[in-house]
Amino acid sequence: MTKLSDTHPETDTDRGDSVEPNFVPLTRSQRNLLLLATAICSACGLAVELLLGTLASYLVGNQALAYGVAVGGFLAAMGIGSYLSRFIATEGDRAEQQYQLLGAFVRVELAIAPLSAFLPLGLFALFVVNGPLWLGLSLVTLLLGLLAGIEIPLLTRILEQDEGVKDAIAGVLALDYAGALLGSLAFPVLLLPLFGLFPSAAIVGALPALTIFVLAGSFPKLRSWRWWGLLVGLLLIAFAPIAIPASNALENNLYDAPIVARVRSPYQRIVLTRWRQDVRLFLDGDLQLSTLDEYRYHEALVHPAMSATPHPRRVLLLGAGDGMAAREVLKWPQVERVLLIDLDREVVELSRRHPFLQRVNQGALDDPRLEIRIADAFVSAPALDESFDAIIADFPDPDSEILAKLYADGFYRRLLPRLAPDGVFVTQASSSFFAPGVMACVTATLDSVGLSTHPYTVHVPSFGPWGFVLARREAIDPQTLKLPVTTRFLTEPLLADLFDLPGDLQFDNVAINRLSHPAIVQYQNHNRWEGYN
Repeated sequence: MTKLSDTHPETDTDRGDSVEPNFVPLTRSQRNLLLLATAICSACGLAVELLLGTLASYLVGNQALAYGVAVGGFLAAMGIGSYLSRFIATEGDRAEQQYQLLGAFVRVELAIAPLSAFLPLGLFALFVVNGPLWLGLSLVTLLLGLLAGIEIPLLTRILEQDEGVKDAIAGVLALDYAGALLGSLAFPVLLLPLFGLFPSAAIVGALPALTIFVLAGSFPKLRSWRWWGLLVGLLLIAFAPIAIPASNALENNLYDAPIVARVRSPYQRIVLTRWRQDVRLFLDGDLQLSTLDEYRYHEALVHPAMSATPHPRRVLLLGAGDGMAAREVLKWPQVERVLLIDLDREVVELSRRHPFLQRVNQGALDDPRLEIRIADAFVSAPALDESFDAIIADFPDPDSEILAKLYADGFYRRLLPRLAPDGVFVTQASSSFFAPGVMACVTATLDSVGLSTHPYTVHVPSFGPWGFVLARREAIDPQTLKLPVTTRFLTEPLLADLFDLPGDLQFDNVAINRLSHPAIVQYQNHNRWEGYN
């Protein structure tokens, strides 16, 4: 990831015979501290890249583009910073240049520290006020990448004056790559799960400042900067816990109702709002359900599949951690076993314990017939050693490559052995109006694995027209579907009518969604969403 500028133009041979009485060679301790600073700079740079990419993907949903802008822009800016570093400390003898290079490095680190901590929160504020987020992300990436690109060349030139080009570059690159590995692992494995996004930014920002505190203590001419490094580092560490209420205060402006619960899981930000009788669940800002009308969605998701199953005794729920689909499944007296697989334990626990959600899902997550497994359905569901009469998939919309795999032909083919010979599979398929290609793509993909497909739609006021796809090895006649359980929205005549699709819903010219080519993402990100309120 390193962009190295041209090193000092003088060679070791050019300097070897000259006598510079003012130049003091680096001690072993000083060299080791400079190499340690290299590793820290690289680790922080990688962590900032990942942090910006993660934040952008949370805010805009398009993960590939978000990381492309954040990481690609950061690296390009590093290249510019690396080039510009050649114009720093070009005058004077070796002693003067060494002092100038060290001073420049100190100033760069003390600039990077607060910018790394506060600019991500500024981007979030820009998103909240509906500002130009992409422009803001580009500028933040450019500024931080530019500064990060200056760090390593400065350190290389300092070491090169003392060790020579070959040894300096070898040592710096070795620590640079080691630091990059550390940063790339520490952010997703430790910082983000333990502290959250914005406190992590403050912690990452504090590290360069604290590095200056340690480094400046070993260079007599830099000791006046030592206390600035300590002050900035401690202030940023103190800001880390404050970042949580600060970001919460900003986030409150995103919702039309007061927030009654807020949870940061390793996978997403979970928010529950309430206005009078309307309780809403949001994941990363996207509405998942409104208690005013969620029954329309979940009745439509569950009961056509259960009605088409001759003996709905064993049911597999994929996703559906809020318990609403489980509530509908458990209405069927024939059901003996329900296995629910959800990735996010925090969603399940919130839905089990929060009184608002528990009241609406009627305690379904604590029903003795239901087993909950916290796992990745993509991996764990095909690996099960039992079959099911109905498999009901309630995954998030496929707006990223990570989610697209849950709608891919490779996943469906691996899941097919888990479906009983006369079993039924159903999946939600996004908005049939704002993203009609998703419904068509899911239908084509299920067709490709040998299932007979039956797409249908329902109107959910919170979402608008919504699509589902029902599939079985043999064709289903919607007119034969029965509804022997109590529902609020569905009726037996309406059950068959769900499959009468509107004339403007076309299923032509769509690609099959594959693991190697997640075509469904482009269908989900259809420009019709721009008109959605």
